[in-house]
Amino acid sequence: MTPIQLDTLKDGVYDYAFVLDDTYLSGIEKSEMLGGTIDAKAHLTIRGIHTDLHISVNGTVRLTCDRCLEPMEQSVQGEDDFEVEDGEKEVDLCWLAYELTAVHLPLVHCHPEGGCNPEMVALLQNHLRSTEEDPEEA
Repeated sequence: MTPIQLDTLKDGVYDYAFVLDDTYLSGIEKSEMLGGTIDAKAHLTIRGIHTDLHISVNGTVRLTCDRCLEPMEQSVQGEDDFEVEDGEKEVDLCWLAYELTAVHLPLVHCHPEGGCNPEMVALLQNHLRSTEEDPEEA
């Protein structure tokens, strides 16, 4: 979806539905998202010089598990309102939906209990220190 050219729209309400797919998500440099499918909806209201935008996202993205470093699926949903600045010529709905998705991801990405790569879990267990151990003995 190309950016919306605001200066070509008349006062009114405009609704958009689009999908951020593997191609879009994996094509963003330095993104923690490896891919996925996000259904996004945008509701744009133009009244004179005021432009309001409501975007909602719902879907699943692939991330790297912080514990075992294997790919994992993470569901995500969120919504937010944006006020478009007066004089803004265009709005990139895909980018705003991507940013909204990123903001609504949990800070820690881990498989559910028992979902991590067992070999990596075993390696991690070998390097964990019990709180009961004396640090001088370790």
